[in-house]
Amino acid sequence: MAEDPYKVLGVKKDATAADIRSAYRKLAKKYHPDLNPNDKAAEEKFKAVSLANDILADDEKRARYDRGEIDAAGAERAPQGNWRSYAGAGAGGGAGGFGGFEDIFSNIFEQRAHGPARGQDERYSVKAGFLEAVNGGTKRITLPDGQSLDIKIPPGTEEGDVLRLRGRGQPGRNGGPAGDALIEIHVHAHKHFRREGRNIHLEVPISLKEAVLGGKVQVPTPAGDVVMTVKPHTESGAEMRLRGRGVPAHGHHHVGDLLVKLRVVTGPVDAALEEFMKNWDQPGFDPRAGFGA
Repeated sequence: MAEDPYKVLGVKKDATAADIRSAYRKLAKKYHPDLNPNDKAAEEKFKAVSLANDILADDEKRARYDRGEIDAAGAERAPQGNWRSYAGAGAGGGAGGFGGFEDIFSNIFEQRAHGPARGQDERYSVKAGFLEAVNGGTKRITLPDGQSLDIKIPPGTEEGDVLRLRGRGQPGRNGGPAGDALIEIHVHAHKHFRREGRNIHLEVPISLKEAVLGGKVQVPTPAGDVVMTVKPHTESGAEMRLRGRGVPAHGHHHVGDLLVKLRVVTGPVDAALEEFMKNWDQPGFDPRAGFGA
């Protein structure tokens, strides 16, 4: 039996949508099967967390769960009520007022068995490249009926985001609406870029000459290469901000920046450089001044 989704995600009944999203992402990352290979307990935890998020991340489902109309697994519950209200409603139907019970209970179970019911949701997992998630893209999935479906990944998609395709889940029963297809996005790491919120971090190597004299350096960004100016006398580890070159704006989100950290590399040392360094000095300069205990 599925557990209470609020307890599974560790949030309160009055939790905001942002609270639920944050709790889900934290737990989904902790128990994801890719990070816990051959760990059945973690796999079960991940399934429980995904199911809980399926209920609470959907405003309609959350409201129905809170009203007791569906259970923690999203299945329909029997109509609510107590025996006294039914007895009162049928008081005139038989001796002592109990003549209507058989019809009442028959109607309850008939509604549950034959009434309209929403179809179950289908869950999918899709892997996207770093740049696909940042810039947006298209992925193809195969539905249970064998049909292929192209889904659009919105720009700025994050690890663990869930896309909902209305009506693309299991068909409903007796005229009930179809369930939804829920596609969870998992983003591959990039060999150079690292994302933090709307900003992207990048480390760029520069030569000793470029650090001392300055110069123009070509820098990759999610939208393509740009030319950045390195100022003379730049220290290794200096950071430069390229505004508007991070995660693109989408919906209510603002555009992010690209934060470039410069790393000075010497490269091959030839005899001329070696001879120059032997005769070069920086009086009064100690790169380790104040360093250490």
